[in-house]
Amino acid sequence: MDTVHTIGRRKTSIARIFISKGKGAITVNKKNYTDYFPTPTLQYKIQQPFMLTSTEGNYDLNITVKGGGTNGQAEAVRLGISRALCKINEEFRSELKPEGLLTRDPRMVERKKFGQKKARKKFQFSKR
Repeated sequence: MDTVHTIGRRKTSIARIFISKGKGAITVNKKNYTDYFPTPTLQYKIQQPFMLTSTEGNYDLNITVKGGGTNGQAEAVRLGISRALCKINEEFRSELKPEGLLTRDPRMVERKKFGQKKARKKFQFSKR
């Protein structure tokens, strides 16, 4: 098996995943993933696709991620890993799909409109 490349997105975060057979090393932007995502919740989000498919420690990951915040980046990485596992073995799809790991979350920040304070908030209206 050679390297499989996938992309995961969430809000304004974009994660590029390069997955290959290995011993379970995960590097995010040339750092270990535990250093890049210090909180246990974010680390769990990255491990989740491997836990569901029971493939922990079978693949090496090289991830580049940019844009957004830490939570959005972690969820973008999770989507990319799930897509990569489905490319490797189509049977993983039945385990990942019910958990919602193959669904791209489309929610983005709504843009600010001119003549308004924010996207939906208006300036204070004075009758007199």
